[in-house]
Amino acid sequence: MLFTRADHERLAAILIEAARREVSPRFRNLAAGDVRQKKSAIDVVTDADEAAERFICAELAKAFPGALVIGEEAMAADPGLLAALPEADLAFVVDPVDGTLNFASDLPLFAVMGAALIRGEVVAAAIHDPNVGDTAMALRGEGAWLAADAGGHADLAVAAPAPLEDCTGMVSWKYFDEPHRARIPSAFPRFADVSSLRCCGQEYRLAAAGHLHFLMYGRLNPWDHAPGSLLYAEAGGHARLLDGSPYRAGAVSRGLLCAPDGDSWRAIRAAFFGADEGGLA
Repeated sequence: MLFTRADHERLAAILIEAARREVSPRFRNLAAGDVRQKKSAIDVVTDADEAAERFICAELAKAFPGALVIGEEAMAADPGLLAALPEADLAFVVDPVDGTLNFASDLPLFAVMGAALIRGEVVAAAIHDPNVGDTAMALRGEGAWLAADAGGHADLAVAAPAPLEDCTGMVSWKYFDEPHRARIPSAFPRFADVSSLRCCGQEYRLAAAGHLHFLMYGRLNPWDHAPGSLLYAEAGGHARLLDGSPYRAGAVSRGLLCAPDGDSWRAIRAAFFGADEGGLA
């Protein structure tokens, strides 16, 4: 099965329309009952997430009949959906509002994103920023670019390799198991800067545009990392699971690391974990 550039543009158009209809009108316009906790006070869902996911899933089903469509909120209700992802001839994973806590906190740092997969391999990605009005896009084998809603595009390229002390990155350390969860922040002073935006989509956009040297994540929900890992790789970067294997949606692993090249990847991994291979496979 071939996922064409026209298919890719259709995916992006659906995400953009969902943002216009369901997400942007609700930003800074949520009532108290429109925000609900899932597992904790920092894990929330809003009416915007649910409405945007319904719209995106319905439109994808019409545009690509027979495709498997998995949204973040549907997965929360039925985790078994994930098992079908590696074998589906065509599948989509969707995050209707990535960075929901930022969205619910009135912080304009969120994204609407999705990826297309063929038998578990990510072949296309789109990460839309409703506030800026552009979409970071990648098509396997054809590179990564930033497409403005008003027209025009610019190619994306990751940062050049740099010594560790000059590197900047984003690390989501809280989802790693112990003892790594406690140890990872102790390595932060080895780098120029390490932070987090609480939004994978925006972090991947920054890294793919060369504004960060590395990204590291401990929880690998496919709707978070299928779009971003392809975007980063097609922008010229090295995206691998921490055991060194390529990323595949639905992979069970301790984490994902993105860096400008293989040497940088190994150096950054060693800075956080040393020679310890335990618990990373």
